[in-house]
Amino acid sequence: MNKKLLALVMPLSIIFQSAIAETTKEILVYRSPTCSCCGKWLEHLKQNNFDVKDIVTEDMDEVKAKLGVPKQLASCHTAVIDGYVVEGHVPAADIEKMLKDKPKIAGISVPGMPMGTPGMEMGGRKDPYQVISFDKDNNQQIYNSYENE
Repeated sequence: MNKKLLALVMPLSIIFQSAIAETTKEILVYRSPTCSCCGKWLEHLKQNNFDVKDIVTEDMDEVKAKLGVPKQLASCHTAVIDGYVVEGHVPAADIEKMLKDKPKIAGISVPGMPMGTPGMEMGGRKDPYQVISFDKDNNQQIYNSYENE
C-alpha cells in the first residue's frame, strides 16, 4: 500500500473505531426468568446500539434493594449503565439523554408496566406515562412525560 493512501486510511479507521465506541454502550440488565416483556425491552436497547448483558436472577427484590430503587418506582427489570440505575421500560432516548447530560441522580424509572412503553407494545394502545428520576435520598422528579398520541 502506498504511503499517501496509508496516511489517509489510518486516521479514518481511528475515527471509525471511536464512533463505534461512542455509539455502543454496555448495560447490565437484571431480570426474572419468567418475564417475557423484559426480552422485548432488551431488543429495544439492542436496536438502539446498547451492548446488553442479560443477567437472569430469581431475586429481583434483592437486586432492587442493593441498587437503591425506591419501592414506589419499581417495575419488572433493573439495569445499570455508567453508574446509573434504569428501572423498568425506560425508552432508549431517555437513557441516552441521561448519559449525555450526566445529571446528579441515581437513576431513572418507568414505574409499573404501562402499555405502549418499549417492550410493552400492545397493538396501538399507548397509556400515558412518565419517566421519573430519583437520587440516593429518594428525591424524585419528572424526567420526561409521554402523553397519549
